[in-house]
Amino acid sequence: MTHDDENFLRRAVELAAEARAAGDAPFGSLLVGPDGSVLAEEHNTVLSDADISAHLELKLARWAARELDPGTAAATTTMYTSCQPCGMCAGAIERSGLGGVVFALSTEQLTGLKPPAAPVGVRQEGPALFEEARIPVEGYYR
Repeated sequence: MTHDDENFLRRAVELAAEARAAGDAPFGSLLVGPDGSVLAEEHNTVLSDADISAHLELKLARWAARELDPGTAAATTTMYTSCQPCGMCAGAIERSGLGGVVFALSTEQLTGLKPPAAPVGVRQEGPALFEEARIPVEGYYR
């Protein structure tokens, strides 16, 4: 962890505090380019946007995929975020091609700061109809 990494993480924590002060969940993130410049900043807006997908990391990953060429994104960008990205955001970050992520709080540490949650689960069934379902997908990823 470099001094610059710590400073960028501090900014992510500041963005998290700003989000909380605005009535949103307390998470903040920024995307930094190869020269150390801040390319974009976000905070969680799940509550203010009434959008369960409005996680800051997802918003920055979408921005990067839209605005940066893949070579720049993969080789030279780093996302600094106040908390370890959730599964949804981690998948988006991976698909966006960002170069890396540095986070302040781990998921385990965050869980320790929250009241216990009741287990949540969604019933899933499958796989089914392989022969039919594979037709539109087969060959797409070659």
